Amino acid sequence: MRMSSMSSAHAQGGALLLRSISALRSMWCAGRRRCAAVVCVSAFLAVQLLQVAGAAPSETANAASAECVEALLRRLGWTIHRAAVSAPVLQRGEPCTRGTLAQAQAAGDLQLTLPADWNTDQRGAALTAVLDDAATHCAYAFELGAATRRAVTQLQNNSHYRFSAVQLGWIGFGWRGAAAQGWRGFRSFGRGYQPRSSNAQALDAFYRGQVRSECGVGRQVAQLATQRELFGDAGFNEAFTPGELSIGTFLTLHDTDSILLGAHAGEFFADGKAVQTSQLGRQAFVGAPGFIAHVFDKSYLDDIHNQAENFVVVDVSDAAAQALAQHGGFAYYDARNRQIWELAKQLRGPGKRRFERLLYERDAALRATLDPQQQTQLRQLQTLLDDPFYQGFSVYVHPKGTKPIGYHVARLLDRNPRTPYAIDLTLHNLRTTLYWRWIDWQLQRCGAATAAEQSIENSATPAYAGRGTLH
Repeated sequence: MRMSSMSSAHAQGGALLLRSISALRSMWCAGRRRCAAVVCVSAFLAVQLLQVAGAAPSETANAASAECVEALLRRLGWTIHRAAVSAPVLQRGEPCTRGTLAQAQAAGDLQLTLPADWNTDQRGAALTAVLDDAATHCAYAFELGAATRRAVTQLQNNSHYRFSAVQLGWIGFGWRGAAAQGWRGFRSFGRGYQPRSSNAQALDAFYRGQVRSECGVGRQVAQLATQRELFGDAGFNEAFTPGELSIGTFLTLHDTDSILLGAHAGEFFADGKAVQTSQLGRQAFVGAPGFIAHVFDKSYLDDIHNQAENFVVVDVSDAAAQALAQHGGFAYYDARNRQIWELAKQLRGPGKRRFERLLYERDAALRATLDPQQQTQLRQLQTLLDDPFYQGFSVYVHPKGTKPIGYHVARLLDRNPRTPYAIDLTLHNLRTTLYWRWIDWQLQRCGAATAAEQSIENSATPAYAGRGTLH
């Protein structure tokens, strides 16, 4: 994340943090011994003005032990020191601009120094606030990105997960049926399903079973599979209810407990043209859902099944991220898409995959059939599509797998040649509700493990130990 570019959200984030600190203070000041510690920490944080990226820390985070919060921050990549300083020192760096967490750490990002003489309460208040720092959200993005890549690899490697064809409903579970593959229908014509028992087992239908769906459901499944990879099977089964993992038409999800779009989705982040996301850096895109949609109305569509493509962002190269930041998001590329579409009119010809072969596969034999004027137009088109965004912004689209977005721009010239296409991110809660769900789960696991260890220690201590040794 380019922290220097976050000044526009700075004041808003600071106000949110101060409200969080105020809540902490009122809760902790019930015991006078803790009150002074919190006042000290809140004074520091108000001055430091942590860059907040989402909602305030959850109740679970506020209640967690300092040891558990510190362990989680270290797992996310923070290096935490104790030194003879009068107040904490944060060196965020620019983790969202790095390709990997190792690169971020090598660059000196994610460094936190706490006063050596602080007590547990003081450390706990400061560490909990850092959970909601923008740099921590970037560190989490490395985990999210890895989970996204694992999820889409599983989905695209299942040759039996196909696009909708002739089938009885919106989602088709083949001859075995939904129940045998872990799903229960709750809307007619296959418009809504939720897991029957094991959440992880239900997702296995898309990893290894025989299923058909269109790309909108494909995007939902990719988003849910990412959460499975993040939490692990046991966590995925425990942390989410079946209703939260509903799949179906987008309209159906709004009337469910869907963690993506329903009653449990919580706070959404809206950045359709990626104006804000582009300023944050490449890791801010990973896992985000979006779509490529026709610009002109439906009367200009020749292939209704390709009126739009739903995607999740899998990876963004450094060059693509810089291009997006320079141009301020997707609107610039919508204009480029229009320019590409206009130029492509002069190169139309026979073949269902003509532009896919010319522009993505760079088919030498097909290119050789073009006359000199068309060769010139082809070079102009290729120059536009060689922009780092088209080459380095990789998305997963069912059933095409993971490909650069330039591939989709090219193939849609074949599918619907009478309309250009535009690119948007959809509403999502990756760094609000879903972020805190994962943070809470990690802290709950740590707390349970600590309690279990303490219980073992207590049970292993003889009742007479406090009274001396028997001889």
